[in-house]
Amino acid sequence: MTHKFHWLAMAMLTSLAAQADTLADAQARYKEDMAACASITDNDALKTCRLEARNALAEAKRNRLDDTSDSAYSKNLSQRCDVHTGDERAACEARMHGEGRTEGSVTEGGILREIARPIPKP
Repeated sequence: MTHKFHWLAMAMLTSLAAQADTLADAQARYKEDMAACASITDNDALKTCRLEARNALAEAKRNRLDDTSDSAYSKNLSQRCDVHTGDERAACEARMHGEGRTEGSVTEGGILREIARPIPKP
């Protein structure tokens, strides 16, 4: 029984140590993010930047922030185009990967992405 308790205690300490490292990394990232926000001159963008930095730190503290992988971001881009097929899907994916013209911002209420491609005559 003592051996089992010892193993459990070691596992918990290892988990706590990993969380402490993650928290320290998150706090360092928060300081970097806030420093980056300081260079923003637009008041609304500055407020948004600071809010996002605080939210990211809060999610990291809850162990729900995974910014080490681009897979979730890529999955989101792909899912946005799932409703389309054929050429429309190809155009959607091109827009999501930065091709074409982009206008607007999240703070303005949305981002308009447009791509112009010639349609061949039948």
